Amino acid sequence: MPTKPAVSKTPSLRSWPHSLAFRVIAFSTVWAILTLVVIFTLITTLYRQASERGFDSLLSAHLFNLIGSVGVSEGGQLTGAPDLGDLRFSEPNSGWYWSVEPASEGVHGDLHSSSMTKAIPSPSVAEVPFNASFQRSYSADGIEGEQLEVFESEFVLDAKNRAARFRVMGNQTELEQEIASFQRRLLTYLSLFGVGMIAINAIAILLGLQPLRRVRNALAMVREGTAQRLDGRFPAEIEPLANETNALIENNRRIVERSRTQVGNLAHSLKTPLAVLLNEGRALGGAKGQLIAEQAASMQKQVDHYLQRARVAAQRDSVVYRTPVAPLVQRMVRVLQKLNPQTALSLSLPATNIVFAGEREDLEELLGNLLDNAMKWARSAVAVSVKSVSGEEGAASLFEISIEDDGPGIPDDKAREVLQRGRRLDETKPGSGLGLAIVADLVNEYGGVLALERSVMGGLKAMVRLRSLQ
Repeated sequence: MPTKPAVSKTPSLRSWPHSLAFRVIAFSTVWAILTLVVIFTLITTLYRQASERGFDSLLSAHLFNLIGSVGVSEGGQLTGAPDLGDLRFSEPNSGWYWSVEPASEGVHGDLHSSSMTKAIPSPSVAEVPFNASFQRSYSADGIEGEQLEVFESEFVLDAKNRAARFRVMGNQTELEQEIASFQRRLLTYLSLFGVGMIAINAIAILLGLQPLRRVRNALAMVREGTAQRLDGRFPAEIEPLANETNALIENNRRIVERSRTQVGNLAHSLKTPLAVLLNEGRALGGAKGQLIAEQAASMQKQVDHYLQRARVAAQRDSVVYRTPVAPLVQRMVRVLQKLNPQTALSLSLPATNIVFAGEREDLEELLGNLLDNAMKWARSAVAVSVKSVSGEEGAASLFEISIEDDGPGIPDDKAREVLQRGRRLDETKPGSGLGLAIVADLVNEYGGVLALERSVMGGLKAMVRLRSLQ
C-alpha cells in the first residue's frame, strides 16, 4: 500500500548503526580502548624494566656482601659465615641461594646457604664467559623447577692469588609472578576506568546531541500539523539550521496559499463564461443548443474535478492538516439520515480518537460521495464503520472507512469501470458519474487505497484506507 512513512521520534535498532550518535560513540570508544591498551603496555613495560633492574641490583648487592664475608685460611680452607640479611637464604628450596667454590689451586672446601639442599650446576666458561671484571650472569633451573637468575664472580682472596667463585641466585619465577600480578591488577583498574570513561563519554555525547533530537521532534510536530514552525532556543551551531527550516516552512506555506488563490481565481474566472454558455445553449434550443448546453455542463464538471485535484495536490507533501474523523462522520450520517428517513443507517466508531492527516473539506467530499452513492442504491439499509488499522513496523498509522449497502452491488468485472470519470452503469439513476472517480482521485492524492467489494449485506462495500496521525 503506497503510504507515506511515519515520522519516528526515536531511532529504530536498524537505523541506530547509521546514526551520528552511534558513529561518534563508536569512534570515541575505539579510541579509548586503543589508548588504554597503549597505556597498559607502556606501564607494564616500565614496571617490568624497573622490577628487573631492582632484582639485578639486589643480586649484585648480595654478591658483593657475600664476597666481603668469605675468606681463606692458611691451609686454603674457605672460611666465613655470610649473613646476607634475607631470610629466604635460610628457607630450604626457596629459590634464593648462594655458594662459594674454589676457583684456583690451593683452595678447598665450599660454602653454601642453608636453603640450597643440592648443587645447582653452572655453565662452562666457554658457554658463558666472564666479562673484564670477572663477572657473569645467566639463567639456571632451580631445585623445585623454578627459574633462577645467577650472578657469579671470581675473586682473589689473599696475596697468594688464591681465588674462589662466588654465586648468588635469585628466584626469577617470583619476579615473573609479581609482574603478572601487577599486570592483572592494572588490567582490572584500567578496565573499570575504561568502562566508566566510555559510559561518561557516551552520556556526554548523547546530551550534546540532544538539541538535534529537539529539532527532529519539532520537525515531526510540524509534519503532523501540531506546530507551525520550530519553536524554542537552540545552540548557536544549530540555530541557523532552525532559522532556515522555519524560513523554508514559511515559504512553502506561501507557495501553497498562492496556489490556492490562483486555483480559486481560475474557478471564478471560468464559472461565469461556462454559466453563460450553458444558459445560451438552453435558450437557443434545438439540437445545437442542446449540444452546447451538454458540452458546457461537461466542461463545468471537468473543471470542478480538476480544480479539486489541483487543490489537493497543492497541499500534498506540505504541512499536514488535522481532521478529527468521528465528529465529521457522525455529522454527515445525521444529515443523510434526515434526508433519507426510509433507509436504515447504522454507524460504528472506534473507542480511540482517529485524526485524518488531511483537510476537512477533502474528507467531507470523499465521505459525501460514498454515502450518497450508497443511499442512492441501497434498498433499505446502509452500514458505516470506522476503525484503526495496524500496519507494519515503521509504516504510517492508518484508519479504514467502510460503507456497505444492501443494493444490487457492482459485478467484479465492472468495479474498475465505475471509477472512470463520467462512467455510469445505470443511466436511470440521477448523477453525473463523477462521484466515485472523485473519491478515487482524492484517495490517490493522499496515498491511500480504495477498494470496491461485495458486501455481506448483498450490495456494494466501499473500503477506503487513509493515513492517520498518532
